[in-house]
Amino acid sequence: MTRRSYQIAVLPGDGIGPEIMAVTLTVLEKLGQKFGIDFVFQEALIGGAAIDQTGQPLPPETLELCRSSDGVLLGAVGGPQWDELPSHLRPEQALLGLRSGLGLFANLRPAKVFPELVNASPLKPEIVSGVDILVVRELTGGVYFGQPKGIFTTETGEQRGVNTMAYRASEIDRIGRVAFAAAQKRRKQLCSVDKANVLEVSQLWRQRMNLLAQAYPDVTLTHLYVDNAAMQLIRWPKQFDVIVTENLFGDILSDEAAMLTGSIGMLPSASLGESGPGVFEPVHGSAPDIAGRDIANPLAQILSAAMLLRYGLNELEAADALETAVSRVLQQGYRTGDIYTEGTQRVGCRAMGEQVATALSV
Repeated sequence: MTRRSYQIAVLPGDGIGPEIMAVTLTVLEKLGQKFGIDFVFQEALIGGAAIDQTGQPLPPETLELCRSSDGVLLGAVGGPQWDELPSHLRPEQALLGLRSGLGLFANLRPAKVFPELVNASPLKPEIVSGVDILVVRELTGGVYFGQPKGIFTTETGEQRGVNTMAYRASEIDRIGRVAFAAAQKRRKQLCSVDKANVLEVSQLWRQRMNLLAQAYPDVTLTHLYVDNAAMQLIRWPKQFDVIVTENLFGDILSDEAAMLTGSIGMLPSASLGESGPGVFEPVHGSAPDIAGRDIANPLAQILSAAMLLRYGLNELEAADALETAVSRVLQQGYRTGDIYTEGTQRVGCRAMGEQVATALSV
């Protein structure tokens, strides 16, 4: 077996970030031993922890480390002690800085319902059992960034709010390529969501997706209007494999898909650029109320590491093994407090990580 070596920037951040990150790094080291992978972890400050030590949420040296790495593992940022800071100094600004500094335009949000947690969903078990969806959202275009934007006063003195939804063909193509490539690594089904019946920008979106499909003959491309897609996610979510859509629609649909699982503590995410390292982080926040108590759920962070392996390093076999280990631990009945139910075994953050590491040996 040829050994591979990767430099990983580690940004634990705030709240429960440091403890779930520590668990994840231990699991990755165990995984590396099994698959001949050497991980070189280099830690840096971000968020509130960076503010306390440097006065800024994303120090230049942190961004430079990320740029020179093969991938970035991020824990969580934020907490009440920084809520009164000016907006440009808030911990959350670090996330925007990472996106712009690394050119991250694609957000990947999986929503997988583990069989052992099917009753945690607000929907009926027969609806959500077997759901495994990946939402690919464009991050840097659309109505959030289009110009002109703002609140203006008309000639009659009336206020008028303006936001512009705009996409260039090149922006659509690059997110489309990410989505098609992701579908190739899954069940080879891609649903593009737009509003092409009324929006010209969506008509261009659909045209570009159809053109891109010619380069991916192994992937089946379908289209849905966004209102129908929102309904279908609740009515029959198992029909979806990969969903690709623009920024606003993706913001809404990814949260809707996440709620199918019933547990935000289990959800990872990835933000990718056209080249260079991606950022891989759990969807949940910093949970400062439980920080340092060894009760946080580390599985979303561990599953984010699996996304790093799959989408950042192309280590597909190792990614499969890590995801299988998480499933095996759940099958064995181990639960942190947020997913605990009667008849299962409650464990803490470190103990859950130990169980995942043990499951990798099977």
